[in-house]
Amino acid sequence: MGRITVRKPVLRVSTTGARGRRPDTLAVEEPLEIRVAGKPLTITMRTPGHDFDLAAGFLAAEGVIGDARDLAAMRYCADTAEQNTLDVALAPGVPPPDDSMTRAFTTTSACGVCGKSSIEALRADRPYDVAADPLRIAPEVLAVLPERLRAAQRAFDRTGGLHAAGLFGPGGELLAVREDVGRHNAVDKVVGWALRQGRLPLAGTVLMVSGRASFELTQKAMAAGVPVLAAVSAPSSLAVELAEDAGMTLVGFLRGETMNVYAGAERIVL
Repeated sequence: MGRITVRKPVLRVSTTGARGRRPDTLAVEEPLEIRVAGKPLTITMRTPGHDFDLAAGFLAAEGVIGDARDLAAMRYCADTAEQNTLDVALAPGVPPPDDSMTRAFTTTSACGVCGKSSIEALRADRPYDVAADPLRIAPEVLAVLPERLRAAQRAFDRTGGLHAAGLFGPGGELLAVREDVGRHNAVDKVVGWALRQGRLPLAGTVLMVSGRASFELTQKAMAAGVPVLAAVSAPSSLAVELAEDAGMTLVGFLRGETMNVYAGAERIVL
């Protein structure tokens, strides 16, 4: 695994006129090329670490694989000097990504819907019925999730420059957390962890993200069977539309004791 952080010298300047040089810790950002059966599929900028989870989660979000049985093997390519190229071998009988998907992902950065143009196109790709998930959760449980996620962000403490995604159980217990410079990558890493552990669909769970709730993150959560997506910041309008259409609960501005429920309010036990 490559370095997650790196030390660089910076000039620190104050409005009082004080200035001085000091080392600062930065989050590492490096490209990861994901290949399937030796054929390049996508290149994403990511923080090294949990690359197998990232690749599995990415492929799951795009509908290439559905569970761990669809994966035969993953390995770093020996023809590269760094661990920045990952080759995925699919299980026998699992169809490879078509050429149109390869073209769509040529210049992406872990975008979950680059090959999908609308909510209507996503309706046919839903592997799980999120709307049927019976999870009910109290606001008091949701309110503690940001603090628990923040407490688990070890690399963020050193850099201040990483997104995080945390998967929580119905009682607020932390199941998994992943950090990355890309918010989409952090979610892919969590979903990939779950897939490799045989835990999909993620019924009865809450996915908490450290930033905003975009359409892409909502789509990734939906594809993994997550019934509740919560974010410390705002959702986009299209994220709300997708959550409503899928029967997912979407919570934004989850800070302290207050939150906004944008979709699926029936799951919130008042």
